Amino acid sequence: MDLVLTIILDGLIYASWLFIVALGLTLVFGVLRILNFAHGGIYALGSYAAVIVTPFFAGFGLPDWFSIVSMFIAAMAVAIVLAPLIERGLLRFFYGRDEVLILLITYSVFLMLEDATKLIFGVNPYYLFEPRNVLGNVEIGSLYYVGYDLALGGLAVICGAGVWFGLRRTRIGKVTLAVIAEPEVAQAMGVNIARIYLLAFGVGVFLAALGGAFTAPLISVQPGNSVSVIIVSFAVVIIGGLGSIPGAAVGALIVGLARSFAVYEFPEAEIFIIYLVMVAVLIFRPEGLFTPVKARKI
Repeated sequence: MDLVLTIILDGLIYASWLFIVALGLTLVFGVLRILNFAHGGIYALGSYAAVIVTPFFAGFGLPDWFSIVSMFIAAMAVAIVLAPLIERGLLRFFYGRDEVLILLITYSVFLMLEDATKLIFGVNPYYLFEPRNVLGNVEIGSLYYVGYDLALGGLAVICGAGVWFGLRRTRIGKVTLAVIAEPEVAQAMGVNIARIYLLAFGVGVFLAALGGAFTAPLISVQPGNSVSVIIVSFAVVIIGGLGSIPGAAVGALIVGLARSFAVYEFPEAEIFIIYLVMVAVLIFRPEGLFTPVKARKI
């Protein structure tokens, strides 16, 4: 029984931060219709920003809980700097072009971000331990878990609910949905498409950086983390359906639980099982589990 509970809890913890990252990826695709391979590099920069900003604020003698706030600040700083630089400075020149070309452009940005992190931070690993001490330990049955790890599930719910509410219950969100459905019509009615694109890309960048920042206390922050994250994030959004928020949630849960099961039962298949699940889903649902039905154009 303890093994089953451990598999479930570890799977949920892994799925929590993965959903945050995949949510940004699927939002950018849903609005801008681009597969942003640079998402992995932004995730890595969020991690590095957290390991730099958090100790900086700790030096002022602030309460321990402020380390959580400092990770939000780090993620926001990454989004404020990178979102306009990438979207306005580069991507906007390629909207409407071939999808493969845009994918290559974002992959180029990913490579530049990867090299930039090596030049700025070096190749030695960084460790961030302060945030994991804030919430103490939690007893679940006969198991003990770090409270911070379990709290990531709450953060994932907040992020998912926030994006859903922003799209469905706010004016700017409804304008964004109109742009997703018919960008030409929305532009003809006076909608500033460029502003909507920048906003959506900025939120996507923030979510990637936020996932990186809040994952930093769980791992050693070092070059190469971005590669594995972007590959698994793509698996999540492909399983759930590109552009679908519920799909990203379900995809993250499937991947998280499948990986957790493999870690304890078939360690040699830890990575392989994720792609096995993805292939199994695509055989029966080539467009993913939650891809919205599209009207057929005649």
